[in-house]
Amino acid sequence: MSSALDPELAAAIERLAADGWLPLTRPDVAEARRNYRDLALIRRGADAEPVASVHDDVVSGPDADVVVRVYRPEDPRGVTVVWLHGGGWVLGDLDTADAAARRVARALGATVVSVDYRLAPEHPHPAALQDAHAALRWASTQFGGRLVVGGDSAGAGLAAGCALLARDWGPRLDAQLLLYPGLDPTMSHPSVVENADGPFLTAADMRWFWERYVPGEQARLDPSVNLGEAARLGELDDLAPAVVATADLDPLRDEGLVHAAAMTAAGVTVRELHGQGLVHGYFGLGAASAAARAEGDRALELLAELLATG
Repeated sequence: MSSALDPELAAAIERLAADGWLPLTRPDVAEARRNYRDLALIRRGADAEPVASVHDDVVSGPDADVVVRVYRPEDPRGVTVVWLHGGGWVLGDLDTADAAARRVARALGATVVSVDYRLAPEHPHPAALQDAHAALRWASTQFGGRLVVGGDSAGAGLAAGCALLARDWGPRLDAQLLLYPGLDPTMSHPSVVENADGPFLTAADMRWFWERYVPGEQARLDPSVNLGEAARLGELDDLAPAVVATADLDPLRDEGLVHAAAMTAAGVTVRELHGQGLVHGYFGLGAASAAARAEGDRALELLAELLATG
């Protein structure tokens, strides 16, 4: 049984819908990208969290250059986080990821490398995953200390895929941070039906995203994008320790829960948060909801604890 929606989130989502920001998807991809970008900048709030410096760089990937944005913390603690933004593999960019990257840098004292990976449908899977892994390799050579891959939503799905690639091909990861990850292109879990109408993210939104990101049936069986398939094949052992945060009122809730359980069964250290009363995207809704802000803070605290004990 799902919990009641946090009242502050309910009010915020009602305003977003009334003002025309929802649904997240639109018939035209370019229109959806404009809407998502404008919404992300509004969700960030007026004040960006301070960091010591920000600069852009370019990573040479196997078949494309990848732009990254590097955030240096004011209080460095020897951690590097490669951050992969949400947006259904179709939407989002370095600017929509800015607030999250700053928050992670400040909370963990981490150098954050935010990745402007290629987007579908122009570049379907595996382009985004290739870009993410290239950025991860680059970050491991540029910055010392403990290495983390993390992201939210689609970015968390990419982070989970990157954790598989890093285990097999390097670099060595110290942790992964998966915030309400998108992991199941078959959309076969009960929460997809239970939370089909959201709020915020809907099952129809997810169908729109998956159709553009993995348009072929064969691609949907790739273990690096379908983590349920990775579990079925017994490919989750020896992964980096993980924080997996889900939201109770999210269509993606169950795929995150199942992936956390499968990693635990494979002997991976996993810390879970279940986000009672919260919705998909809550990490970016902290300006509207104290509960959302607190849950995001808890996810970062759990990651810090994993890094301290690893």
